[in-house]
Amino acid sequence: METVKKQPLLSGILILFLAGMVFANIGGSMYDGLLPLYLKELNADITDIGLFFTLSSVVPLLLQILGGWVSDSLGRLKAIAIGSVFGTLAYLPLLLADTWQWLLLATAIGAVARSLVGPSFDAFIAEHSTEQNRGKVYGISQAIFMIVMVVGPPLGGLLTSAYGFKLMLFIAGVFYFIAMLIRLGMAREAAKTAKSNTEKLTFQNLKSNFGAMAGLIFSGGLITWMLITDGLRDVSFQFSGNLFPVYMQEVGGLDYQQIGWVTSMFGIFMMLSTIPGGWLSDKTGERVPIALGMVLLSGALFILINIPQGVTYQWWYYVGWAVAGLGAGISGPAYQSLISKAVPKEQRGLAFGLFSTSLGVVSLPAPWIGSQLWENFGPSFPFTITAIVILLSVIPIWLKFKLPKDDSSTLPVSEDLEKEKVTVGAD
Repeated sequence: METVKKQPLLSGILILFLAGMVFANIGGSMYDGLLPLYLKELNADITDIGLFFTLSSVVPLLLQILGGWVSDSLGRLKAIAIGSVFGTLAYLPLLLADTWQWLLLATAIGAVARSLVGPSFDAFIAEHSTEQNRGKVYGISQAIFMIVMVVGPPLGGLLTSAYGFKLMLFIAGVFYFIAMLIRLGMAREAAKTAKSNTEKLTFQNLKSNFGAMAGLIFSGGLITWMLITDGLRDVSFQFSGNLFPVYMQEVGGLDYQQIGWVTSMFGIFMMLSTIPGGWLSDKTGERVPIALGMVLLSGALFILINIPQGVTYQWWYYVGWAVAGLGAGISGPAYQSLISKAVPKEQRGLAFGLFSTSLGVVSLPAPWIGSQLWENFGPSFPFTITAIVILLSVIPIWLKFKLPKDDSSTLPVSEDLEKEKVTVGAD
């Protein structure tokens, strides 16, 4: 009797792909949570910080969907390699800035990288899984990926406390440079072995892809409701998300290192919950873990903004961020799985570009508005709005986040793997 060898959930190429992502995002997570405090050190006040994150949203708004289209046309690995070059260059203005305004240049260059890498990351994982195990693959991938949130923030906080922002940013840049080398190597090997089936970047091709996506957006179906719900949550997150490090420092009394460890708690609990979240998605359907995740995220914010002041109560920040990590981990794989199943395979990059940006036209002024709410109604007010909107989003999620029963948009993994096959040694 012939024995059929069971294929592992993560292929060799996917493991190498995730290794590059881990190195790149350890660098990013080292400074991302501390960026508002870096702005403060460069003489920005609360209103300036809100204005900064509003202005820094302009370039991603223009590029995110285009980046997804480039990924669909040129291939995932090539788009990621190009984006990584821009990501490395973004560290130069971060290191050399002597006023907070110069950091806008860093975010603009970094936006080019994120617009190419972000949609390609989610689409690449979808193409190396099947519909039956996609939630599990996303869950395992995110669990590995969340190493960055466990290692990066405390390392960034430790280096910043001991040596200042400049040295910390230099070390972060070294991590990203290593990732760029890995990604360039993967793209080079893919170009040698893959069949020549990439599309040209033409206006006609762009028009065709956008037309097909527009049909899904305005159909009134699943994609429409996902975008509406996503847009409402994005606006609410933009009110407060970038102000939370300042909140923890000024209201909670935490220092750089403590903020790093608190943020790491989010990563630890997200890592612990992504695999169960992916399993739940495959077993029950995507709306159950997505709705549960939103309830936990809302609850986490209510915990965090109701912590009494004083050193005695600082441990509650760890509890709040742990609950937030559980919410993000449980909902993340299901959300990505649902998007990948709801759109045709050849438009996944465009779709993930559309969904992965939280910088739509409506949410563009939200960081500045959030800073005004802080100044005029108190530090906790913008976070309260965010928590309420996230909780209310559970209603459309439960009612509308359902795939058509005859959905068959995704090809089997064996057909998808031919597009970007690459040699990865023994694996």
